[in-house]
Amino acid sequence: MTGRLNRRAAAGPAAPVRVVHLGLGGFHRAHQAWYTAQDPDWGIAAYSFTSTAVPRALAEQDGLFTLVRRGGGEPEAEIVPAISRAHPGGDTERWLADLASPETAVLTLTVTEAAYQVPEPGADAALNRIVAGLLRRRRDSAAPLAIVPCDNVPDNGAVLRRALLATAERQDPQLACWIEESVAVASTVVDRITPATTQSDVDTARELTGFADAAPAVTEPFIEWLIAGDFPLGRPAWERGGAQFTADAHELAQYQQRKLWLLNGSHSLLAYTGAARGWDTVDEAVADPVLSDLVEAWWDTAAAHSALPTEHLDEYRAHLRSRFANPSIRHHLRQIGKDGSQKIPARILPVLRAERERGRVPRAAAAALAAWIRHLQSEPVHDPRAGEFTALARSETPVRSVLGGLDPALGQDADLVTEVHRQRLTFG
Repeated sequence: MTGRLNRRAAAGPAAPVRVVHLGLGGFHRAHQAWYTAQDPDWGIAAYSFTSTAVPRALAEQDGLFTLVRRGGGEPEAEIVPAISRAHPGGDTERWLADLASPETAVLTLTVTEAAYQVPEPGADAALNRIVAGLLRRRRDSAAPLAIVPCDNVPDNGAVLRRALLATAERQDPQLACWIEESVAVASTVVDRITPATTQSDVDTARELTGFADAAPAVTEPFIEWLIAGDFPLGRPAWERGGAQFTADAHELAQYQQRKLWLLNGSHSLLAYTGAARGWDTVDEAVADPVLSDLVEAWWDTAAAHSALPTEHLDEYRAHLRSRFANPSIRHHLRQIGKDGSQKIPARILPVLRAERERGRVPRAAAAALAAWIRHLQSEPVHDPRAGEFTALARSETPVRSVLGGLDPALGQDADLVTEVHRQRLTFG
């Protein structure tokens, strides 16, 4: 079969919408949408207010898309039917109606780390849109709701809940009280490397399925989702895809920390040091002996501050070596290097601070910071604080200034400043 995807021919009728999603990128399609597709009774209404091309393509395809998995052998593909409706930016009234609907039981989010801060009043920000939807829900149905954040933010559920309450309180104190009583916010750990889709992926999707898909997503075989939280109106049977649920918030925090430090921390490390050495993708960077040694040093340092068993961390590191070296996943360093001012505080600084409390200056953390300063000085910077940090990086004292911009105490740490200067000889 060729041509545009046709739901009736390929997947049957769309499932009723009971999940709303904000942030319609490749990761959502490779992760939450794939998990939701394991339960055909739950459909997703997916929204993006920052992009129009992908939601428009998905709308033309009746929500269907191809997921291409690239591992060590030949690529595999499947058509994922979980998205019942896709909406481009600007469809505000439908967004409000979907969030207000008592049939909607779950709101999932992939909105990047930068979106977890309380926005300015009236700003075109994810939190303001969510609060507007909750205001409509309280007015129209007052039905409870579960919100599931899926971004790499430490303790993402608690952080999101505080930001939602603060944003709502500013607009309507009664709404904040209703959110406190009726909206459950889960905490999660999510993991699946999902690079940007290329024309090669589009071609592969068509070759493997026979469908001309304008919005395929490409990913690796590995997938993980850990969730802690309540679902007052129910949820999809995500466990059918292997999602794990826990009532132990401390246990979830340990796994969240493991992922942020070992996977995301080394990704940020490679993003900046790899670019400094002329590499474009993660697999190219980890093949560089200098950088692979630096990653191992970072993992040794981070693992020393984890409460998880050593054997578990060793197994996770082995998985990461294989995943990073996968030549079929062209995960571009420039994609990972976006929003450094939001990512470095969660991925690098906790380990750095723990080391400094013990009187040590970790080489790998200093290298990441040195290479990030180079990035701020010499490359296009995609970051919500780009103006601030590029100015600091181009000051007369760039190391001290940039470190102070992250944390004033770091800028005053003479030993750290000295080590970052030393690492700039290699990566700066």
